[in-house]
Amino acid sequence: MLLMEELYILKRLGKQFIPDVTKPQLPGPFKGRPEISLKKVNEDTLIALCPTGAIVKAPVRIDMGMCVMCGECSFAFPDKIKFTTDYKIATNVRERLIIQEGNHTPILIDENKIRNEIRSLFGRSLKLREISAAGSNADEAELNACGNPNFDMGRFGIEFLASPRHCDGIVITGPISENMAEAVQVCYDAVPNPKILILVGTDAISGGIFTGSGALDRSFLDKYSVDLFVPGNPPHPLTFVNGVLELIRAKKK
Repeated sequence: MLLMEELYILKRLGKQFIPDVTKPQLPGPFKGRPEISLKKVNEDTLIALCPTGAIVKAPVRIDMGMCVMCGECSFAFPDKIKFTTDYKIATNVRERLIIQEGNHTPILIDENKIRNEIRSLFGRSLKLREISAAGSNADEAELNACGNPNFDMGRFGIEFLASPRHCDGIVITGPISENMAEAVQVCYDAVPNPKILILVGTDAISGGIFTGSGALDRSFLDKYSVDLFVPGNPPHPLTFVNGVLELIRAKKK
């Protein structure tokens, strides 16, 4: 009886394990890298739709580090903006998260900006401490999924650990509230050098909808260089896994 149930689930859902995390196609509802056409629209109306000010004009640009993926811009102006299913949108250069109209270039890691010790020390094993700095639990839930049987980032030597003293870097989610600022600093200091700093999600990268709030203290980010920005609200597990792999592993020639 149990075998029949398992066969039914397999037929209905297919194989859940992803053998190659660099190649799967995500379904249409997923919002990944946006593309902005050169079609003329009322830019002031377009800008007014964005709750975080991620869209600016002359030329029209969308900052993925501020975008909350609400999709209002694409709903109102479908001929101007569409969200693709491209989930490989993590980068180590903040400016590459700004998408300009007419430019459909994929978001990539800048190989020249990667510190030498990252690939020499962490290419085969990377242990990370995740800090929810006033997060909504959306980004955190997706990061938890990275270790499940579907995505299984542990097979690449990438794992989340409890103690920062046993880790190679920290992953920050959430906008970093005033109450969490000290905890973030303490955790970062506890990680031995050299270490990696990764920001995951719109809130961590820019503050998101909380930008400008007096409840935030993002001064920590003024003191250190970020090694990887993983945009999304929340990011897909494949975005995180691929971003980290591209950061720590040299591409095969």
